[in-house]
Amino acid sequence: MTIPLPRGAGDLAAGAPRLADIAAQAGVSEATVSRVLNGKAGVAPHTRHRVLAALDMLGYERPVRLRQRSAGLIGLLIPELTNPIFPAFAQVIEQVLAGHGYTPVLCTQMPGGATEDELVEQLEERGVTGIVFMSGLHADTTADPSRYERLTARGVPFVLINGFNERIDAHFVSPDDRAAARMAVQHLVELGHERIGLAIGPTRYVPSRRKAEGFVSALHRTLGVPRDRAEAYVQPTLFGVEGGHAAASVLLDQGCTGIVCGSDLMALGAIRAVRARGLDVPSDVSVVGFDDTPLIAFTDPPLTTVRQPVRAMATAAVDALLEEMEGNPVQRTEFVFQPDLVVRGSTSAPRL
Repeated sequence: MTIPLPRGAGDLAAGAPRLADIAAQAGVSEATVSRVLNGKAGVAPHTRHRVLAALDMLGYERPVRLRQRSAGLIGLLIPELTNPIFPAFAQVIEQVLAGHGYTPVLCTQMPGGATEDELVEQLEERGVTGIVFMSGLHADTTADPSRYERLTARGVPFVLINGFNERIDAHFVSPDDRAAARMAVQHLVELGHERIGLAIGPTRYVPSRRKAEGFVSALHRTLGVPRDRAEAYVQPTLFGVEGGHAAASVLLDQGCTGIVCGSDLMALGAIRAVRARGLDVPSDVSVVGFDDTPLIAFTDPPLTTVRQPVRAMATAAVDALLEEMEGNPVQRTEFVFQPDLVVRGSTSAPRL
């Protein structure tokens, strides 16, 4: 049985889809599919959305009358796509924006490509109604924050994720990086580790600086390590696997049996550094990551990590931006979300 075309709907894609196929994909009855595609009432909004999503997933064009007109374009600036945490945020942000009828325009800052300022200029030229910044220059304490003041002066609403600057009058959404480091240290101390190191990105970035602060505070509180000595176990490096490897090598030379990392990718680099010395994770050295990015539970060993609340943060960022765009600004402040420790196989008691 094929779908009857709604009057005035135009043609569907070549090869009309079968009601049974769409019903199976959406998990509804064929009668419900027919009602949705013929524009009839009596179907709950979330069910209607499932049917249309199923039509999209099966590769068929929606009838013209059912195609949603975009409420506007929203720019989304992220640093890169190679770190899985950024696509994870982008996916949720795009889903939430689409649910409100907006079309996201994704921009990434690839090496040698356009700068953040150039991308913002291009987005403004395309008439975006708002911008979401993810780990942008707002997170860099050495960057000039006046660029965001100029953006406000031009009447462009925006929201900033991961990175706080009190000189910028805007909505910020962040995980509690200090708490993340503290709970990672607490976990390792409870396992019996006494010499613990921290591998993070450059400390000019707010998330790295906050993790370092939380780490030093936790070592001082749990193990009584003087703060100046605790700071010696903080190893700033470049973000990514190679940076994690380099930082872990230094921390291993210092005799660390537990290593907390500023990202999951850095943790994978740390594990590689441990194994390069003929040591085992977690029997000889325990490693904790940060982010809980997709597939990280399936590494060898499965990575213990501190999970960023991606969906809650992304949703809050979009909600704050939409309120600003609609002329109902909420208090411009930093919304801080609590992370969760996810214990897996990369941590254990130290070898006696």
